[in-house]
Amino acid sequence: MAAVDVDTSGVSYEPLTPLAFLRRSALVWRDRPAVLEGDREWTYGEHLARVERAVGMLLGLGVAPGDRVAAILPNVAAMLELHYAVPGAGAVLVPINTRLAAGDYAYILDHSGARVLVATSELREPIEAALATGARAVERVIWLDQDDPTACGYEAALAAAEPAPLAAVADEAGLLSIGYTSGTTGRPRGVMTCHRGAYLHSLGVIAEAQLQATSSYLWTLPMFHCNGWAYTWAVTATGGRHVCLPRVDPEEIWARIGAGQVTHMCAAPTVLTMMLSSPAAATTPRPVRLFIGGAPPAPALIKRAEGLGIGITHLYGLTETYGPIAVCAWNPDWDDLDHEEQFRLRARQGVGTVVSERLRVVDEEMRDVPADGETLGEVVMRGNNVMLGYYRDPEATAEAFRGGWFHSGDLAVIDGDGYVELRDRAKDIVISGGENISTIEVEQALAAHPDVLEVAVVGAPDERWVEVPVAYLTAAPGREPDPAELIEFARGRLARFKVPKSLEVVDELPKTGTGKVQKFLLRERAGRRAPERP
Repeated sequence: MAAVDVDTSGVSYEPLTPLAFLRRSALVWRDRPAVLEGDREWTYGEHLARVERAVGMLLGLGVAPGDRVAAILPNVAAMLELHYAVPGAGAVLVPINTRLAAGDYAYILDHSGARVLVATSELREPIEAALATGARAVERVIWLDQDDPTACGYEAALAAAEPAPLAAVADEAGLLSIGYTSGTTGRPRGVMTCHRGAYLHSLGVIAEAQLQATSSYLWTLPMFHCNGWAYTWAVTATGGRHVCLPRVDPEEIWARIGAGQVTHMCAAPTVLTMMLSSPAAATTPRPVRLFIGGAPPAPALIKRAEGLGIGITHLYGLTETYGPIAVCAWNPDWDDLDHEEQFRLRARQGVGTVVSERLRVVDEEMRDVPADGETLGEVVMRGNNVMLGYYRDPEATAEAFRGGWFHSGDLAVIDGDGYVELRDRAKDIVISGGENISTIEVEQALAAHPDVLEVAVVGAPDERWVEVPVAYLTAAPGREPDPAELIEFARGRLARFKVPKSLEVVDELPKTGTGKVQKFLLRERAGRRAPERP
């Protein structure tokens, strides 16, 4: 068929943006439940109306296209609304971790140049300290009371605002959000995400999670973390219900599950561990799909969860990849394998999602390593759901994107079936006597013991071997781990040189605001004393 010499761009092209999801759902699912927050619940028609008031509120404050609007909020309805209202006003959302110190808040607010801040009054003290020492661009703070959201500055500002429609997006590659990394090894970096990437990543979430209008998503994963892995947009796109939970409370989680309010949720392994250790843990009345990321789940953890009706799917990604860029997609051919082998397969990081490019594992010359399950390399990615770059940091961006791929810093192997399996972060690998030791492998071996709740393994200095693996662990409820017994347990599952040279039972492991273990603190602790040999 001959090409027609007519400009059809206005008909056959529309910039991709997740704002379109809310517009559609407010039409198609107008009277269906959209948001449940405590005892308050509203429909998709009402959800759009609240978002439009939030847009009007921001415009009334003088927010202009390209301005940054920061949010320091837990998983409350306002945080969900701002994921639409801020870009709907043409501005850029800056979601900030709720578990930082005043100095961190000052740096992020100042670095992002946020003009408006919406924040929980629970953090008034560190936030006001941050505003007093930095954050020079912030002109207005709107406070929200997460325990009584009906009586706070945010609701008052919403009620007083004139509704305004969501702005049209002219450039799908335009900046949508700046999310800051954990900053465990230095200053946090601002990860830039765009409308197109958020839209496509959301479609991938829908496909992998099988979200639909009857889905009910429990917010345990922080919305500030990678925009809630895009579930802020994906659940809305399918007309599912958002169940807001401002605090991770295992008893409340089980109460919601028991009431039949949960079909889907996401969490770090530490949250799943808390849930399974709770006295309220019980068999679910309906299947629950839980997507886990942040660290590889131990096969033993997967087995315990599935025994209660919680199906685990492992995801892998980084803040720089909109959250999960890979999924451990289940192959029906594995259904007949024995349970232990199935659990092992489920703990892998997997393959790229349906909207992701193929993950590569490469050597130092950027050559693909053999798919033999043994040869170690770095995981690199590229594609629509990789960040635009680091905000105001061209040097770090160039370093991360060297060779035309984003470098994750994660070390992995590729199995014969093409699935990626992490061995460690490059900085976490233990090199003992010239041999590489995966701390993940050692942690999973120890986590299989019933006395162990959580475990982290790091390298400690050693005169003979340069460094050796040492373990820090917390006890399972009602148990008293015996280090010598655990060492013997590990010897039955690991090569001798991989067995921890010391074990220490601690009250808790140091973690970031997103639940990741801060191994650099444990390495500092291990470096202050010689390992104790059991």
